[in-house]
Amino acid sequence: MDYFAQQLINGLVLGSIYGLIAIGYTMVYGIVGMINFAHGDIFMIGGFIALISFLVLVSLGLTAIPVILLIVLLVSMAITALYGWTIERIAYRPLRHSFRLAPMLSAIGMSFVLTNFSQVSQGARVKPVPPIITGGYTLHEGAEGFAVQLSNIQILVVLATIVVLALFTWLVSRTRLGRDMRACEQDQTMAALLGVDVDRTISMTFVIGAALAAVAGMMYLLYYGLVDFFMGFVAGIKAFTAAVLGGIGSLPGAMLGGLAIGLIETFWSAYFSVEYKDVAAFSILIVVLIFMPTGLLGRPEVEKV
Repeated sequence: MDYFAQQLINGLVLGSIYGLIAIGYTMVYGIVGMINFAHGDIFMIGGFIALISFLVLVSLGLTAIPVILLIVLLVSMAITALYGWTIERIAYRPLRHSFRLAPMLSAIGMSFVLTNFSQVSQGARVKPVPPIITGGYTLHEGAEGFAVQLSNIQILVVLATIVVLALFTWLVSRTRLGRDMRACEQDQTMAALLGVDVDRTISMTFVIGAALAAVAGMMYLLYYGLVDFFMGFVAGIKAFTAAVLGGIGSLPGAMLGGLAIGLIETFWSAYFSVEYKDVAAFSILIVVLIFMPTGLLGRPEVEKV
């Protein structure tokens, strides 16, 4: 039972990271109707920016960890949001009214551009970082000597996810930008006729999604202690799977799907074979979509004629 509890904690932490990335996928799809395949690479860029910011602050003599983490988070979100805005402006907006596959092909191309840019600029080797947040708590110690541990970094990841989701929920439900986003999701033409700046709203959607990916990238760096140029592809595919599993276009579904993928991976690795953890996650996705084509919380699209 102790081993199960430990894997449950690990799975929830991993799922929180996947959920933050998945929200970016489902936001863009809900408003624009396209899959931003470059979003995983935005997550990777956020991890690299967090690493570089951390090294710069340490080299300047700053030693207060809370201050460093706050500055790194803000810098990562700001620069990554700029990446998101630029990508939307250059790669997606000119193709928005083109044939349906054009934005998707552009997104795939942009993914390769970001991956290779990071490989050339940062090198192909894994970039490790020493543990920044250490310590933790022993929740329970069994008779066989196995202890259920909850580390401080795991607490930080979960708390950061909760805070970010609370702020994002408030933004979507209580602000004018959130109302504009919901209006564009329902009908962009009607929203434009009612005075909504559709281009600005879509750009802000990419900006917010990129900022959330930056938070996930920083949490990944702190939790695993490394970044590399290819991590965006793997995490992006899994986060996209999480968004589809939860119901593409549903924000709660994206978070639920992320937690589900994280738990499936963790428990499969713990009780079966770590080599086939991805197979297990994708197999569960296939089974769910066979019986629930719109995902766990997705709603079927109804076309009005």
